[in-house]
Amino acid sequence: MHGFLASSIGVTCAAALALPLTPPAVAATTARPVPTTEAATTARPAPHAGTPDTTMADRRAAEPYAPGSTQSLPLEPLTRNRATPTGPGTPEQGLTRRAVRHFSLVGIVWDDPETQLHGRVQVRTRAAGTGTWSGWQDVETHNADHAADRGTPESTSGRVRGATAPLWVGDSDGVELRVRSEPESAEADSAHHGTGARNLPAALPLPSGLRLELVDPGEDAVPPGAFADGPRTAGLAAETSAATEASAANADLAPLGATEIPALNRAQTEQEYLALNTGELTEQQRARPYVGPRPRIVTRRGWGANEGLRERGFRYTKKVKAAFVHHTASGNNYRCSQSPSLIRSIYRYHVKSMGWRDIGYNFVIDKCGKIYEGRAGGVAKPVLGAHTLGFNSNSMGIAVLGSYGDKKPSSAAVKAIARLSAWKLGLYRMNPRGKTYLTSGGSNLYRKGKKVRLNVISGHRDGFVTECPGRKLYGKLGSARSKAAHYQGR
Repeated sequence: MHGFLASSIGVTCAAALALPLTPPAVAATTARPVPTTEAATTARPAPHAGTPDTTMADRRAAEPYAPGSTQSLPLEPLTRNRATPTGPGTPEQGLTRRAVRHFSLVGIVWDDPETQLHGRVQVRTRAAGTGTWSGWQDVETHNADHAADRGTPESTSGRVRGATAPLWVGDSDGVELRVRSEPESAEADSAHHGTGARNLPAALPLPSGLRLELVDPGEDAVPPGAFADGPRTAGLAAETSAATEASAANADLAPLGATEIPALNRAQTEQEYLALNTGELTEQQRARPYVGPRPRIVTRRGWGANEGLRERGFRYTKKVKAAFVHHTASGNNYRCSQSPSLIRSIYRYHVKSMGWRDIGYNFVIDKCGKIYEGRAGGVAKPVLGAHTLGFNSNSMGIAVLGSYGDKKPSSAAVKAIARLSAWKLGLYRMNPRGKTYLTSGGSNLYRKGKKVRLNVISGHRDGFVTECPGRKLYGKLGSARSKAAHYQGR
């Protein structure tokens, strides 16, 4: 596809991870106090009455505080929890109640990405505005299925860690955590019944190097004009260059520095499609393009991505033959106005905490149906993601913000899946109601090298044994396929 495919195939990125620099708009923010030393990890707001103020110094503890940063706290052995009975010798780690710097998203990481956490992770947090503590919330522990394919440069970088799914908790300044190991057979019972396991065999060891990650998403999107202002200091040159690089990847669709890629009607989309594919289409394909109208897409600049976090350059696959639908398992307690903050938090968690080169998903959709650009490289291009272990090549990942095991996804979100798929799959001449073959890169469901027949719009669980995208969202994929085919004019 001349215009966005011919130049993309085989492009590779720089090997080093760019420094986590703060964008100009964020650097100017003074809404929260900024510690002035590298010991910023121990600088916290004064605790509310009755709250222990525990100091934890650690060389990996966190970045120096800025709006948009991560506190990384090593877990400690816990004495037997009075509220949660445990069997003899049950490993249990966590953190006692304490005051910390502001954060909005939590997750747990550990050293070896191949090790699973068999057990239960629960957290409660203190709302920054009211000082009110939440009840205990479960954190989804099975997250290894969202990852770069094994053997790829991203998976073998030496930076990748094991991790839980992230959980959005809103603006908070206090935390308490407990992680309790359980036998594999106890996990489903614990999740379904909300109680500790009883009369069970010895629990499995917890992974080594467990740490609590507390992510501050930073400020909202860059204000108008900031993109063109250039670096405010010499240290911001790399961030500005990376921002230009990310925006330029969409140059065929929107002006440099745009915060959104505008929607097009069917006629406009077909004209654009034909222009981009000059000389590559048969006469029949030119007569019946079968591409859905391009939806409105918020760019990375639009949701405020700090481009200095990710690895520079882009990696591409050959084409897009399938779309895998996910949920982020980050909970449903967010407002749509908070979606950019939640995406920034997941992006930071994927890169800084889990060690990926960029956010794993190619696109993100919120419960109001707004579509956001995910991994950098161009929304129309076949960007290689890290969303479906074993099937990242020749596919794209679409994640809906939230948890949809027991909660139905909104009709707006399902419609957005259909609209996005109709357009992006149409660019690669794929029928959303059809089947396709992908070659497995190795998963817990298919051996490496096996050719697997899949729906063109599949759920994550179709390529990996996982609950993702949640039972309720998975049940809506048939509707999404039909709608997408209709949008393509089929």
